[in-house]
Amino acid sequence: MSRPRLMVLCGRSARHLYVANALCRAGEVEAIVQETGGDWRLGKTLRKLRPANLLRKVWRWLRDRRRYTGNPEAKFFFPDAEPRLDHPELVREVPHINHPDVVRLARELKPDLICVFGTSLIRGELLDEGRLGIVNLHGGLSPEYRGADCTFWALYNNEPDKVGCTLHYIDAGIDTGRLIAHISPEVGAGDTELVLFWRAVQDSAEVYAEAVARIARGEPLGVAQPGRGRLYQVKDRGLRHEKKLDADLAVGMLRDVALPRRIRWFSRDMAAEPRA
Repeated sequence: MSRPRLMVLCGRSARHLYVANALCRAGEVEAIVQETGGDWRLGKTLRKLRPANLLRKVWRWLRDRRRYTGNPEAKFFFPDAEPRLDHPELVREVPHINHPDVVRLARELKPDLICVFGTSLIRGELLDEGRLGIVNLHGGLSPEYRGADCTFWALYNNEPDKVGCTLHYIDAGIDTGRLIAHISPEVGAGDTELVLFWRAVQDSAEVYAEAVARIARGEPLGVAQPGRGRLYQVKDRGLRHEKKLDADLAVGMLRDVALPRRIRWFSRDMAAEPRA
């Protein structure tokens, strides 16, 4: 069987490059599309400049600058080298992921599968591309944890067993498409939000590659989500929430937790397949 032809849509952080490299090993990647963030449409720009939105962005920038000092994410995913794509020659840059150029490229390349991780929300005609569909890696366990900062909220809600990532087909909703797999990382004493999130993504890269192969073989992966769960938005997370989680972790919230890595596949032909 020939390797599936892929089109990858991803961000530019170390975690995104790590997953993109795993996908390049899983199939024949025709293009890696990355957003430059140069989308200055008037309506969107005005929304960003609203006082509440601007204040939130400044706060997140200050918080992330403190958390990412020394680039710990790069060291986690690329401990022996600078973060890089294995195939930088495949990169195509666009102002935003729903730019007409992305749809044109998909129609030109006609990939078997479009693989997504770390882009803006996909809308419009792009949703209809990909012979076998569009798959996304989401940083939470859908449907209970959809949207933003799902590792944080699982810990905040004292549900470390619900830290993880979801592989799912993309539909018009936010993290609501048919489930392919849940990937839950090892969780133990001393773990932090960022380490757990990165560990989940690292484990998910391997599962993503396996999912590509299984979908290409025609396996009936993908089942409807059992409800909508909760959609967490960026604006939901505030300083008081962060202080509470910091305090809970400091007094040993994870002291007696020792969860192994867990993978759960979802197939239309059988009950969900758990796997360690």
